[in-house]
Amino acid sequence: MSVSTLDSRVAEAPLPTGWSLHHLSPVIGTEVHGVDLHEPLTDEMVAYLRKLLLERKVIFFRDQDISIERQMEVCRIWGDLEIIDFLPQHPDHPEVLLIKRDEKEKGAENVWHSDVTWRDQPSLGSMLRAVEVPEVGGDTMWACMYSAYDSLPEAIKRTCEGLEAVHSVANGLQYTQGVEKMQAMLKRFPKQVHPVIRTHPETGRKAIYVNRAHTSHIKGVGIEISEKLMQILCDTAKNPEFQCRFRWKKNSIAFWDNRSCQHYAVSDYYPAKREMYRVTVAGDRPF
Repeated sequence: MSVSTLDSRVAEAPLPTGWSLHHLSPVIGTEVHGVDLHEPLTDEMVAYLRKLLLERKVIFFRDQDISIERQMEVCRIWGDLEIIDFLPQHPDHPEVLLIKRDEKEKGAENVWHSDVTWRDQPSLGSMLRAVEVPEVGGDTMWACMYSAYDSLPEAIKRTCEGLEAVHSVANGLQYTQGVEKMQAMLKRFPKQVHPVIRTHPETGRKAIYVNRAHTSHIKGVGIEISEKLMQILCDTAKNPEFQCRFRWKKNSIAFWDNRSCQHYAVSDYYPAKREMYRVTVAGDRPF
């Protein structure tokens, strides 16, 4: 799909009064200016944001000094909120993850991934709000996995059609949490099998749905072929032509569609402090 086609589709619906858009790249990422998330969103505004998210995969808002309760309320526009209880949570709101990095804990999210693909029903999307950011560094990148899929050679597309991959919470824990904790987590969250190429339930578009953080292997093709396919598929997210990059400022917000993109938190700011609040919307089973 061309850039002009994307932009014309966004423009089909009139922008709410006072709003403006700034695209960060041709295929993914748009800043929405003129929005005050303190204020109630009208039905027109909600409809526009839902459409914009589907088309641009990740949307951004600046200067939103909102409460945790308001962040959760805005997130509920897209659905029910999920709880991940083994990660640091806000003491009053278990739906809110506290992502704090400083001289005592270096950032570990610097791998291309979709969130919680180890769940039976991975998340629809996440809203991340910057509470404190380093003076320089700590950007986040997002990659459009529609474009990644479209870029594959036809032979690879045919090979991947109908294949499934194994996703495991232990895949990301085995190097940091030790064997005992990894085994305990697997009892709580058994391995899941999802399609290698998923179809977005709202747009109908195909996207690559394997990642190095949570996907252990592709089923039914043998170890060598599985690894070769994983290498090809996971490397697509590294293509700058499919990416946008967001420079965080205090009270900036990103909301992304976890079904159509992957992200990478650049961990180049150690030992500076970076503190974020994340609220996640529950999703459905990939197909």
